[in-house]
Amino acid sequence: MPSEELTRKMKQTVGVEAARMVRHGDVVGLGTGSTAVFMIEELGRRVRDEDLRIQGIPTSFDASVQARKNAIPTFTPDDVDRVDIAVDGADEVDPDMNLIKGRGAAHLREKIVDGMADRFIVIVDESKLVDRLGSKCPVPLEVLPMAVRPVLRAVEALGGEPVLRMAAQKDGPVITDQGNMVVDARFDGIDDPVGMESTLNNIPGILENGLFVGLATEVLIGSISGEGRIEVDRRS
Repeated sequence: MPSEELTRKMKQTVGVEAARMVRHGDVVGLGTGSTAVFMIEELGRRVRDEDLRIQGIPTSFDASVQARKNAIPTFTPDDVDRVDIAVDGADEVDPDMNLIKGRGAAHLREKIVDGMADRFIVIVDESKLVDRLGSKCPVPLEVLPMAVRPVLRAVEALGGEPVLRMAAQKDGPVITDQGNMVVDARFDGIDDPVGMESTLNNIPGILENGLFVGLATEVLIGSISGEGRIEVDRRS
């Protein structure tokens, strides 16, 4: 397993590479999480050093903070007609470029922005690759607070193991930017991501789930070569 420093360098490499794919005048979906931070920082450098003119569409409050810190103008999905390119990380990526996202509890906004994008570039280190979704990570569900218990029961009826996500360094559950709660639904692998995405979103009380099916147009994967160099592999 790569060291923490090597993993950080893999994330930085793919984040910088993705930022270089953004063009002058683009409307850019700004992802959330530790890998997306590197992409936003590189975009900020390009704004300062190259006079890059872009419109950023953050996928979370945290992404908004990062964008402002790096002098990237920010807007909402209501302010634009399209998103030219969205860049974000993922928790799992399968061979068909289907994803599990939502460890940062931003998957509802992420799916809105990524779904608007002409190009959705996923940036990950090699540890996020799986043969089958659900192999390592649960599927995050954004749930109305009044519906948590019914959702827990419905997910159990599907054969899942749902857990209300609790916050770290504060009492109580995680609260999303929309004021909702997150239920993490663990399954013993997901053979039909398309069907599971639809089934979960048809449960009353679930606003969105972390299965991103058929949205990614390209995946940039940070990996370590036999000589110990950081390389970027591409899937499209």
